[in-house]
Amino acid sequence: MSAKKALGRGLSAIIEDVEEAYKQDIQQSRELVREIFIDAIAPNPYQPRTYFSESALAELSESIKRHGLIQPIIVVAKNDGFMLLAGERRLRASKIAGFKTIRAIVADIESKNLRELALIENVQREDLNPIELAIAYKELIEEYKITQEGLSEIIHKSRTQITNTMRLLSLSDKTKEYLADGAISQGHAKVLVGLSSEEEEMVVNTILGQKLSVRDTEALLKRVKNPEVKNQAKEIKKISSELNSLKEKLKQLGFTAKLKPNTITICFDDDASVSAFLKQLD
Repeated sequence: MSAKKALGRGLSAIIEDVEEAYKQDIQQSRELVREIFIDAIAPNPYQPRTYFSESALAELSESIKRHGLIQPIIVVAKNDGFMLLAGERRLRASKIAGFKTIRAIVADIESKNLRELALIENVQREDLNPIELAIAYKELIEEYKITQEGLSEIIHKSRTQITNTMRLLSLSDKTKEYLADGAISQGHAKVLVGLSSEEEEMVVNTILGQKLSVRDTEALLKRVKNPEVKNQAKEIKKISSELNSLKEKLKQLGFTAKLKPNTITICFDDDASVSAFLKQLD
């Protein structure tokens, strides 16, 4: 038996233990829902979720105001207060609604399982954005020294899916922000992986500016990676730089110039301005 296989089964056993304890505690505690002070609840430090849509939270807040909190959050007792296990969106929305207390189940789960519970619960959820999911995968792999294939067997996700999701972590911080807030899709992001930082920035700006579909983006990348297109882009960039320098020199001489792609236009107020410019050429 290989070490990797043994470690993999170790994580699998932890997942089963945590999930079983979690389910049993919730089932046994349905009638033990308590009203606790929101200010007494601390966040779970192992929560991989980092992005919360403000508009979605506002909508949930309005729903809670009208209909109340249907599903209680889940916490564990910690020090003189509580620590959140599940329901951060509901907790945040209740705060926005101005509530001082919230309905909660106080679970009885050992503190050593809190990290695993937070990671596993989030990996199994469907509303995590791709970056948060990639971070959760990465933490599980590093924590338990297992391969992507080992993680695939344990959480029942395909290795290809795990690999493609984790590759998104190589994108720039700005692109990851766009992906997290939904400005670009995971399909867009997948085709950006492997580009240089300059190419990535250019393609992302084009996606946003021209509202490109994933197919349009793939077609754009084929042109970007074409050697002839690359050389043309370099030449255009060089010409643009030279024209910018010329514009600055004209400005220092008192002349106004406007730039367009591969074109510079010098603006004259009167005949005297034209004469003054011609003298500069002598």
